[in-house]
Amino acid sequence: MKAGFIGLGNMGAPMARNLIGAGHQLAVYNRTGSRAGQFQPLGARVAETPGDAASQAEALITMLADDRALEDVVFAPGNSPGWGILDRLPAGAVHISMSTISVQLSRRLAAAHHEKGQHYVSAPVLGRPDAAAAAKLFIIAAGPGEQVERCRPLFDALGQKTFFAGEDAAAANSIKLAANFLLTAMIEGLAEAFAFVRRAGIDAKAFLDILTGSLFNTPVYRNYGAIIASDIFEPAGFKLSLGFKDNRLLNAAAEEYLIPMPLAGLVHDRFLAALAQGLGGADWAAIARISYQGAGLAETAK
Repeated sequence: MKAGFIGLGNMGAPMARNLIGAGHQLAVYNRTGSRAGQFQPLGARVAETPGDAASQAEALITMLADDRALEDVVFAPGNSPGWGILDRLPAGAVHISMSTISVQLSRRLAAAHHEKGQHYVSAPVLGRPDAAAAAKLFIIAAGPGEQVERCRPLFDALGQKTFFAGEDAAAANSIKLAANFLLTAMIEGLAEAFAFVRRAGIDAKAFLDILTGSLFNTPVYRNYGAIIASDIFEPAGFKLSLGFKDNRLLNAAAEEYLIPMPLAGLVHDRFLAALAQGLGGADWAAIARISYQGAGLAETAK
């Protein structure tokens, strides 16, 4: 399939490699040009602008950090005509947004692409960079059913399973935000539990072995439990600053839907405290440091 790919960060770069490896023709763009240049020897065309990456695509994938970054490449505010995706994506082509973005922006993108005779599919992913590299992501796709099916060869190159979340593209974004909320709630629970056992004089590794060898023998408990038990939060698999962004998007959507989410509010404050202590670049599991400090574990909460 002839595709464009925009956003070659920790998640996007391995995803783009997997698409090339699966035989798809790729045009790539990244704000930092050197990252895009690394894909030229692999057979990708390096685009000069987001619009250039979109101009010949049957499908264009964006994997960007936040709403603002995506709005910039789609709508190109302040840039010359033709710089952005919306002006250059061919009629009938599909924009696949795989970023974690707001429900509101997803609705706006669906409407804007429809107006241009283009298609829009929201397809955020579950999984960290190691899962992206191994093509083991879980993909939540929503939008016109025939367009989701059209994009399936791309999804199959990127993930182990694709879930169809219905015709409303924004539904995929709501599901992604809810899933990330559950992860942060789990991380907060692990943080408090590890602070408790450490304070009780119990070895963190022994506690982790019991947890993951009994009722909590799942990948997320094993992975995040190991990070918190080791108290090593760098390099980040997913930056705490991005987790804070996702939490804000969840709370904004919950307010729109009039849904009280008190635990999301607690997690928000954990993120805020961690950011205030300079942990924005650490893994989002570093909110455990706040629980350690609250328990008086100064030697652990570095």
